Amino acid sequence: MSRLETRFAALKAAGRTGLIPFVTAGDPLPDAMVPMLHALVAAGADVIELGVPFSDPMADGPVIQHASERALEKGIGLTNVLAWVAAFRETDNETPIVLMGYLNPLEAYGYGSFAEDAVEAGVDGVLMVDCPIEEAHVLEPLRAAGLDQILLASPTTAEGRLAQLCQAASGFLYYVSFNGITGAAQLSTGDIAARVAGIRARSKAPVAVGFGIRDAASAVAIGAFADAVVIGSALVDRLSGATSPDDVAGRAHEFLAPIRAALDGEKR
Repeated sequence: MSRLETRFAALKAAGRTGLIPFVTAGDPLPDAMVPMLHALVAAGADVIELGVPFSDPMADGPVIQHASERALEKGIGLTNVLAWVAAFRETDNETPIVLMGYLNPLEAYGYGSFAEDAVEAGVDGVLMVDCPIEEAHVLEPLRAAGLDQILLASPTTAEGRLAQLCQAASGFLYYVSFNGITGAAQLSTGDIAARVAGIRARSKAPVAVGFGIRDAASAVAIGAFADAVVIGSALVDRLSGATSPDDVAGRAHEFLAPIRAALDGEKR
């Protein structure tokens, strides 16, 4: 079993909702990345979604856009990201890491070369926002190397296409909770619950819900019916302006730990 399969199986057996924090690689401080990843795990992260900085992050709102810009200004790229994952793996070989981003950096790196280097570093999957299932063939070298391609579904996904996504999903299926960009606050839990229930009934993989989850209350509301919740913009915003690796790690832990506790309390 892959790390993602193992982790979600353990969550299901324990009756727990998965918690997936998103952070932008290289922001706010490049030398704080590995301590921050460990702090997120210590605070209760089940999977970590690591954003690859990109100049045109079309799915992201202002908070993550600015984080990408700051990272790019520091010269952060895929080589740095993979090095941080490898360093994290020196002491944590269990927590799955998914790289979230866009196809252009992978295209420039070379799909085959990236697949080989990502697996060697310890990456578990990729979520490429601008790679729809109809064009998934370009990521075949990644899947062949053992990386999960995390697929996206949304409220406007047609039923026929949703059936394809549910059948092809691996790792987990990412459900975008509303039509819009990351960081907005437009959650309508009733609509999301009905949609997620239908997806879970036919998906080969667990379903994680993201976009619009900002705090413990919204995480608990979504966690009542999802296999996992993804929280990104609010965490990235909390980390912004940190001045040292210890400060970054402390903020990460302080932000995530209450959300983990709330999710576990709801399940109990």
